[in-house]
Amino acid sequence: MNSKEIHEKISLFSKELKLPYTSKYFKDELKEANTKNLTFDEFLYELLEKEYDLRKENGIKNRIRNAKFPYKKYIEDLVIKDLPEDAKDKLKVFSSLEFIKDGQNIILAGNPGTGKTHMAIGLGIKACTEGYKVLFTTIPLLVNHLKESRSEKTLRSFESRFEKYDLIIADELGYISFDKEGSELLFTYLSLRAGRKSTIITTNLSFERWDEIFKDPVMTAAMIDRLTHKSYIVNMNGNSYRLKETKLWLENQ
Repeated sequence: MNSKEIHEKISLFSKELKLPYTSKYFKDELKEANTKNLTFDEFLYELLEKEYDLRKENGIKNRIRNAKFPYKKYIEDLVIKDLPEDAKDKLKVFSSLEFIKDGQNIILAGNPGTGKTHMAIGLGIKACTEGYKVLFTTIPLLVNHLKESRSEKTLRSFESRFEKYDLIIADELGYISFDKEGSELLFTYLSLRAGRKSTIITTNLSFERWDEIFKDPVMTAAMIDRLTHKSYIVNMNGNSYRLKETKLWLENQ
């Protein structure tokens, strides 16, 4: 078998084995190896390392895409000095992602514009880069999805997927109230994860006002009890970061 035939076979095998870097760059890597006088061990090591790096990079991109973030926000982009004091104190702890390993929840509670969603998305993207499976959703969207799944008799399938996420970010609790069915479904499916898998919830309401959303004091108390057990509760009340940005923008016009 001559070199051309060998290269064609390598290209074929690489595609069949789903090795995209090898399939695309094998000839270039071979030329470089010959130029550098690399041993076969060194050549193989460098080729597999680049294949590994590409697969890892693609895995991160896929996890971020599948998480369905509304936009990309990174922990590193947070202006620490503008965060509420409680968030400043806990950010380093959260950034380690130990809370995911331990199946702990984070509840970010406070007035609008103080960085709740930015922090939640930033932690979610960091979790994706570390290999965790993440889902971002708003609470109203989650409730609608649960209702649709029940009416279409696909709740069991939804439950199976829902439980497998290492981290679920449930944004915007408190902006819309629910009927009895929505409240019960939300309670049931958030409770499924309690103590086993992590959930980040952002809310503009203090716990004393959660019954305004769920309308049932007993269910509200039970949900708060389960979600807060061994969880981080962060006081996000402070000056609006978005309002500050708007003022700066207006000053520069």
